[in-house]
Amino acid sequence: MKCNYNGEKMEKSKKKKKNPTPEVQFRLNLDNCSKTKDLSTAISLYESFLSTIKFSNNHFNSFLYICSNAVSNPQTKNTAIEFGFRVYEHMGTCNISPNEATVTAVARLAAAIDDGDKAFELAKGVGNCGKLRTYGPALFCFVKMGGADKAYQVEEHMRSIGLQLDEPELVGLLKVSVEKEREEKVYQYLHKLRMSIRSVSESAAEIIQSWFGGEVATKVGLSNWDMVQVKEAILQNGGGWHGLGWLGKGKWLVQRSQIAPDGRCLTCGQQLVCVDIDRAETERFAESVASLAMEREVHSNFKEFQDWLEKHSDYEAVVDAANVGLFQQNFAEGGFSIPQLVAVVKELHSRSSKWPLVILHNKRVRALFEDAGYRELLEEWINEKILYGTPFGSNDDWYWLYAAVKRKCLLVTNDEMRDHIFELLGSSFFARWKERHQVQLLKKLFFLVKYTLVKGEIKLLMPPTYSVVIQESENGSWHVPLAGEAVEESSRTWLCITRQASCESNNKQHASVEASQVSELPHSDQIADSCRSDSFTSLNGLNRCSGLAGKRKERSPSPSHSSLQS
Repeated sequence: MKCNYNGEKMEKSKKKKKNPTPEVQFRLNLDNCSKTKDLSTAISLYESFLSTIKFSNNHFNSFLYICSNAVSNPQTKNTAIEFGFRVYEHMGTCNISPNEATVTAVARLAAAIDDGDKAFELAKGVGNCGKLRTYGPALFCFVKMGGADKAYQVEEHMRSIGLQLDEPELVGLLKVSVEKEREEKVYQYLHKLRMSIRSVSESAAEIIQSWFGGEVATKVGLSNWDMVQVKEAILQNGGGWHGLGWLGKGKWLVQRSQIAPDGRCLTCGQQLVCVDIDRAETERFAESVASLAMEREVHSNFKEFQDWLEKHSDYEAVVDAANVGLFQQNFAEGGFSIPQLVAVVKELHSRSSKWPLVILHNKRVRALFEDAGYRELLEEWINEKILYGTPFGSNDDWYWLYAAVKRKCLLVTNDEMRDHIFELLGSSFFARWKERHQVQLLKKLFFLVKYTLVKGEIKLLMPPTYSVVIQESENGSWHVPLAGEAVEESSRTWLCITRQASCESNNKQHASVEASQVSELPHSDQIADSCRSDSFTSLNGLNRCSGLAGKRKERSPSPSHSSLQS
């Protein structure tokens, strides 16, 4: 009986599959039309089931989606527009409220008949639910029609609801600004491209070249400017741009170039730099790290570290000592390697003649004190403010991260920073830092220095000498990286854009701007003085540990870190 019952169920199931209801058949056919973007079959399906099926929001959206795709084909464009608006009108008579997908599809239909105003009004109707795709039809329609002011209005509205424009939208706005010879807007959108993307497409490069090759570009710009003001603006902005407007006058020379490994343009000799986020963003980042740390650490402990760091701020590098000491120690006899840590400290000191700040948990510090061979070294590090022991029960990650952000230091760690404490920082600052310091060549806050063990010796893999991003120099020239696969960054093609007179002068004098004059960040062969904050003085070294860490420079004594003295 049990088998017969199951057999009957199987038979009924087969019958259902063989004879689907009209609603199911309609849905299957519509899904197939949507997948294949088959407009003619979709229209036939609509007509066949118009009087028998109660269309839902999803049904209407599928028809509109098919129509919005068909407008790109000249052979189906008119039919798609006519049918699409008919479907949209039918949707209204059914009292079905359009959602974002509906509006996006209809906005594309409106843009196809060059009605950017209608596309914009539709997009604004979805409020904060709007996406880039919702406003794209209106924006690109105005760009196509040469409506610069209306295109700017769309952008302004998009930004007001929190939408961040991508390269296509920014390139479109740049294009219409170039065509309408709006020099201030061209300048603004070049900087917006710089802030949004690493390298530009070939189509964007052509638009940029057309601007600098035009007559208007030769006439706009300051003949005389305050060099001190420009340099200060570059430092304030983090290096790589000043944002004060076009500098100089005269014909521009646009050439394709490569950048040498040391960051020097092989065409004009200009030195490119590593680009940081600006000072205000850095402070906000440091504040967010400190705020989260004090929520999860003992408040007084972290506050004590902040006060200590303010008094002992002369560092150009911070070392995640636990990570360094345990690096490649996952073997039978492996353990925390203090010689490995000392090797990193010595290497950093040799590059800048300044000792780094070493962050290590107090529990491990006390364990290391048990080895008489390292006791004197550790005492010297503590007394000379090279080593900070984080309190018991604390997470030392907060301490080295805060110190590196606050002091804009190099950070020596192989920690991939995927733990939940880093996720707490969210996308506002930490995601940008992690993306641009740990993976990409574009450097925006401070450098993450990774290290490898080569033939038993620690070798620091220092940051690159320059950022692959649009750069504006203090003499008014521009360098624009082009997208495209490059085996090595030195083979990447850049647009080198200089005033012709300035370029000729540079060639005669064989002069280039030093990167240390326009950036607060270090190059690969040194930890530059410009990396430190204005309050930095000079970090001093050791005096009795020459066998491990070298001699120290003399200075007046200062009290030891209290948490390591008990």
